[in-house]
Amino acid sequence: MPARHDIDSERALWDAYAQSTRTTVLEADPVFCWTQYSGHGPGPELLGDPGTVLELGCGTGRAIAHLAQRGVKATGVDLSPVMVACTTERWGPLGAQFVCGEVLDHLNAHTDSYDAMYSIFGAVWFTDPAKLLPLVAARLNPGGVLAFSHPPAIPGAYGPQGMYKGGFAGKAMYTYRYSYTPRKWANLLSGAGFRDVEAQVLEPPVKGHIGTLLARAVRA
Repeated sequence: MPARHDIDSERALWDAYAQSTRTTVLEADPVFCWTQYSGHGPGPELLGDPGTVLELGCGTGRAIAHLAQRGVKATGVDLSPVMVACTTERWGPLGAQFVCGEVLDHLNAHTDSYDAMYSIFGAVWFTDPAKLLPLVAARLNPGGVLAFSHPPAIPGAYGPQGMYKGGFAGKAMYTYRYSYTPRKWANLLSGAGFRDVEAQVLEPPVKGHIGTLLARAVRA
């Protein structure tokens, strides 16, 4: 049975997350890191040298702010209006732009194209790749890069995985995350029209901790 996304429920979930991180965002510094471990793994060089970028599910906006500081025309799209208001307040003065919207709707409704798109534990993890990846390819300039990261799949648990917010009591706010092996991600990317596909799990800095799935591909 396919995942049944309820956008209102998902927006409420991410609004709650935004409220819980507001103080942190307003006091944070720009940073770009693909993994969940500070100072670990590669940086924005995976995107090449883009003039324009779009982050899919930009969350706290720190990566967009980092790119904007380097002169990149950087835009982030996020489902939560609370988060978009917060990131605009914090990072807007740097030239970073933030848009509130669901990524599939945004990519369908806008014809802007980009040199790179990326997602760091963001919308690529929470959106059906069969719907998302072809849209990303359509909005990338020729030779444009898509890169994304998120935790690797738990062995044997693949495809859409339901996730409630904050445990199992209270208002039912939930979303889905999409978990696949690196090989499956590579096949999905190739099937959506990407070339030079690379997908792997980066080892964590401490043995036995959770690694990071990292994928990069170029629009054909």
